[in-house]
Amino acid sequence: MILNSLVEKISKNRKSLSILVDPDKIPNEKYLDQIISNCGKCNVDYIFVGGSLLVSESLNETICFIKKKANIPVILFPGSNLHIDKAADAILFLSLISGRNPEFLIGQHVTAAPILRRSKLEILPTGYILVGNNANTTVAHISQTFPIPTSKDAIAICTAMAGEMLGMKLIYLDAGSGAIEEVSGQMIAGVKKSIDIPLIVGGGINTLKKAETAFNAGADMLVLGTAVEKKVDFISDVAKIRDLINTKHS
Repeated sequence: MILNSLVEKISKNRKSLSILVDPDKIPNEKYLDQIISNCGKCNVDYIFVGGSLLVSESLNETICFIKKKANIPVILFPGSNLHIDKAADAILFLSLISGRNPEFLIGQHVTAAPILRRSKLEILPTGYILVGNNANTTVAHISQTFPIPTSKDAIAICTAMAGEMLGMKLIYLDAGSGAIEEVSGQMIAGVKKSIDIPLIVGGGINTLKKAETAFNAGADMLVLGTAVEKKVDFISDVAKIRDLINTKHS
C-alpha cells in the first residue's frame, strides 16, 4: 500500500521525491525514456502522471511506458474525472479545499466514485491547496477558484487542518505548474506543525536551494515537474539533497 509506505517513511524521518509527468508536455518517447531512466537511477519514490488539462490521448500509453521501464509506483494526478486509468497503481483523489467550487470539492468525485470502486487503484484522499498570487494559471481557469495568497499562512494552515479533520489522508500544497514563486518555507513549516498526516509540496521548485528549503521546512514529499521537463538532470540533483537529509536522520 502506497499510503502505508509513505507513512512508514515519515515515521523514520525519511523524505520522498516524486516526479510529475504531464503527457501533454513530453515531446517524444525518447525524452520520456530519459526522465524514467533518471528516476530509476536516482531511486525516485513515486511518479505522478497527469495535469490540469490533458489534450492528448496518451495517458494510458504514458503510464504503460513508465511501468515497463521502471519499478516505481505510478500515481494518477487527475485534472478531472476523465483522467482515470486502471493501469496506474493509485490515484490522488484530490479535493480542492482551497477553493469554493463544489465541482472540485465533491462534484467530480461523485462521478468518478463508481469507476474507482470497480478498479484496483489505491485511493489516496488528498486535500489539495493551491497557493500563489497569480490567478491567471491553467489550474485556476479550469477549477474556477483563486489560490491562497503566498503571504496568508494562517489561511493555509487552517485549511489544511480542516482537510485533515474531514478525513483527508494527505495534504498537498501546490504553487502550480511552472510557478514563478514556490510555496514559502514559512507556510510549509506552519502547515506541517498543524497536521499529523503527510505533507506534499510542489510547484515552482526549480533550484536546489528551493528544494532544500522545502524539505527542511517540513515537506514529506517534493514533487518536481516543469523543472524536470527543462532539465532532466535536475532529478539527480534534488535526489542527492533528499538522500543527504535522509542520511542525517538515519
